[in-house]
Amino acid sequence: MALKVKKKLSRVLIISGLVLISFYFGFYLGDSQVPQPPSELPEGVNISLLWEVWEELEKKYPESLDYQKMIYGAAAGLVESLEDPYTVFLDPEESKMFEEDIAGFFEGVGMEIGIREGALTVVAPLKNTPAERAGLRAGDKILEIDNIFTENMSVDRAVKLIRGKKGTEVTLTISRKGWDDSQEIKIVRDKIEIPTIDWEMKEGDIAYIKLYPFSRKIGSDFKKVALEISESPAQKVILDLRNNPGGLLGKAQEVAGWFLQRGQIVVVESFGEKKEEIEYKAFGNAMFLNYPIVILINQGSASGAEILAAALRDNRGIKLVGETSFGKGSVQEPVTLEDGSTLKITVGKWLTPNGEFITDVGLRPDIEVEMTEEDYEENRDPQFEKAIEIIKNL
Repeated sequence: MALKVKKKLSRVLIISGLVLISFYFGFYLGDSQVPQPPSELPEGVNISLLWEVWEELEKKYPESLDYQKMIYGAAAGLVESLEDPYTVFLDPEESKMFEEDIAGFFEGVGMEIGIREGALTVVAPLKNTPAERAGLRAGDKILEIDNIFTENMSVDRAVKLIRGKKGTEVTLTISRKGWDDSQEIKIVRDKIEIPTIDWEMKEGDIAYIKLYPFSRKIGSDFKKVALEISESPAQKVILDLRNNPGGLLGKAQEVAGWFLQRGQIVVVESFGEKKEEIEYKAFGNAMFLNYPIVILINQGSASGAEILAAALRDNRGIKLVGETSFGKGSVQEPVTLEDGSTLKITVGKWLTPNGEFITDVGLRPDIEVEMTEEDYEENRDPQFEKAIEIIKNL
């Protein structure tokens, strides 16, 4: 039995090693090809070390080894060696969670997290979720999850620890700018339904549109809202992308088509000097093309939200109001593996239509307005008030 398992592990490790080598040297295998081991490894690389570790574990834990878990651990270790927080290996259970995120339904606390300046960070708590009700904010640093330190922890490992059944509790140790000490925040998990869009009339002729993560549903939901706005007295738009952590690139591109001329560049995907860039262009009816618009952003605006904000800024000169965005400008390609696992690989970076990289930098607002601790406590929104002031003069 052990021999069979070793053979299986050998195949997995060789394939995983090939994936890693493919990443470095820039070639990809088609789905129909069977991965082949490299003819030789670089000098000084000794793959037999893996077998030594395997055999020692079998000696010390002869009755308690979970061989499948070991294989997944080996695959995850290969990926983690890249030190790219967005290139990750997801086992079948984690892959299911990833699909739930895209679909917009899961059980947990309801927030997007990422790595910022080497620390696990709240990108954005989602509307009407336990995370929002507990007072978590964009930019909060997560130091511990149930007394497990998060230093060097991957995003997907953290997600797995934070997720859980409705009614169960998770304790997060949080540090926040302006606090003297970190604080423990206990959150009871719940069933999360990620919203897509809200809108309401402001000041008689301003449509205030709040966009949430770009899930699979947002295309149809935005179309419904756009038709409602077209039948309203609205003549101007405030587009609120604060605490929008992104989502599907294609959906951000689809929404951009309501605001841009068909064919205008939404985002450019860059793969390095030796590969041709890919331009993603607007498509749609451009219904809001002639509407004066102001966009709200903050440090919880990431990925797809940054793409949309930059596309409207660069193509139409639309002003951004608020705080510098998160700065998530890399592109991941998900690869579904044979057993239902997923490999999310960073394949490039995206640029704004004007050619700006924003990774770890973010989009700087044209008019910077910070939210203070007192603003949060008094339920004031100076960023929105500034957007109203600006758009009234457009």
